[in-house]
Amino acid sequence: MISTSAILNAKLLIVDDSKTNVLLLEKMLSGAGYSGVASTTDPRAVRDLHRANAYDLILLDLEMPGMNGFEVMDALKELDPEGYLPVLAVTAHPGHKLRALYGGARDFISKPFDLSEVLMRVRNMLEVRLLHKAAVDHGRLLEALALNDPLTGLANRRLLSEKMAMGLEHAKRNKSAMAVVYLDLDGFKMINDELGHGTGDILLKLVARRLELAIRAEDTAARLGGDEFAVALWHVGGPEDAAGVASKIIEMVAQPYLIDGKAVGVTASAGVGLFPVHGEDAEALMKKADSALYEAKRAGKNAVRVAA
Repeated sequence: MISTSAILNAKLLIVDDSKTNVLLLEKMLSGAGYSGVASTTDPRAVRDLHRANAYDLILLDLEMPGMNGFEVMDALKELDPEGYLPVLAVTAHPGHKLRALYGGARDFISKPFDLSEVLMRVRNMLEVRLLHKAAVDHGRLLEALALNDPLTGLANRRLLSEKMAMGLEHAKRNKSAMAVVYLDLDGFKMINDELGHGTGDILLKLVARRLELAIRAEDTAARLGGDEFAVALWHVGGPEDAAGVASKIIEMVAQPYLIDGKAVGVTASAGVGLFPVHGEDAEALMKKADSALYEAKRAGKNAVRVAA
């Protein structure tokens, strides 16, 4: 259910070339407790206003000089890829009502205005609109949870696999190289044991931000679980290039962190797998990078190794 408070605080736009009608509707709505009411007498301004403010409901007069309500709705459709126009059509002509619904309006009110009808239709439309937005937001949240690590916001294994598949296809098509860097934190368990899991979680989030800063926009940083991370690198020049990026990453990770007023230090070790030298698919590259990571750990940690 949508609360009364959410409905009364929704954003509304009144569009009518008659200032008298605008003032009348504003008085009706403000008297009923609506606090987010805006208005315009210029139909050409509606599209930009809606782009800037994302109104929950637009009370739109259908008959205006220069640009009528049907043309306004056509312009609004360009802003709403979901095909949901939050438009309540306003008209004095019964013949326009059906055309307005076909044009994308969700409902209509008649002129001259009847106070109870206006308030009922506005409230009903806002409740439906806010329920629709809540459902869309929930769907986006579920989609994000399916593809992103909930603690750090980085890609998860599934999204990393999808990105690597795309990167490999691009590399094969262009006969170029790409790489994956597999890394984990050195001594992270000790930090959890000595400082607590809350501090450990904060540290993982801060490490994730540094990974994002160390790579290009087209690359993908992922958390695989625990203190394990991976980075898929598009367009690398060769092993030295990939190792250079990995070295930059572990240098950034090794800089001290300030958590709850205390300096916390951690280092990372990394292994690099390169396409096409070390494998033709994501699984093969990850295995090679994992083996190289093991060698970096054996070498004393805080190091980078490229797969043999």
